Amino acid sequence: MTYHNNLLRFLFSMDDHLIRVKEAESIKRVWKVNVLLILLSLILYGYMAYLGMGTNLLSPQAQSLDLRAYEQQKFWFLAGRLIFGLLFAVFILFIPSLYFSLLTDIPYKKLIIMQQVVLFVLLVERAIWIPLAVFNGLDWYVSPVSFGIIASYFTEIPWLIYFFGAISLFQLWIIWFQVRYIRNLTEIKKQWVWGYVLLFHFFFWLLTALLAYMDQYMINRWFGQ
Repeated sequence: MTYHNNLLRFLFSMDDHLIRVKEAESIKRVWKVNVLLILLSLILYGYMAYLGMGTNLLSPQAQSLDLRAYEQQKFWFLAGRLIFGLLFAVFILFIPSLYFSLLTDIPYKKLIIMQQVVLFVLLVERAIWIPLAVFNGLDWYVSPVSFGIIASYFTEIPWLIYFFGAISLFQLWIIWFQVRYIRNLTEIKKQWVWGYVLLFHFFFWLLTALLAYMDQYMINRWFGQ
C-alpha cells in the first residue's frame, strides 16, 4: 500500500490517516511537504523579524547610531532570524524522528510524517504570537497559552520564565499527538512511550530556555554599545 502524504487531510481525518500510515509500505511526497514547511518557517520568522519582534534590545542603541549603522543592524538581525527559522524547522523535522526511530521499531520516514504535523502546529503557535506581540506587547514566553506568564508571578529568573514559557497548550497537544501516533505504529508499552516523549520534550524545553537566554545575550553582545 502506498500512502500519499497530505498534511492538511491528516489533521482533519487523523484516525483514518493513522491507519493508512501504519499499513503503508511506501510513502510519497514526504520531501515536498518538508520543503513547504521549511519555506513556511522562513517566511514566518522573516515576517516576525520585519515587524520588529525581538528587536526591543536594539531600540536603546537606535538613537546613538547613524542611519546606515542602524540599517545594518536590522539587516543582520533579519538574517539571523531567517537562519534560526531554517534551523528550527530542520531540527523539528529530523532530530525527534531520529530519536524516536532509535527507541522504537517505527520506520524513520513514518516518523517524519509525525513531525510534519508537529512542526505545522508549532508554526501556528508562532503565528499566534504575532498579534499578541504587535497589539499587546507580549513576548512569546508570556503568551496566554503558555505557563511562562504564571511563572513570571513567582520568579524573576529569566531562565525559569523561558523554560515555563516553552510549555504551552500547543506543546501539551503535541505530546498527546506524538504518544498516540507512536502507540498506533508500535507494540511498545504505553508507559515507555510516554516516558520517551516526555523526556524528549523536557530536554527540548531546556534547550529552548537556553537558546532564549543566549539570544538575549548575543543581541546585547553584537548590537550593544
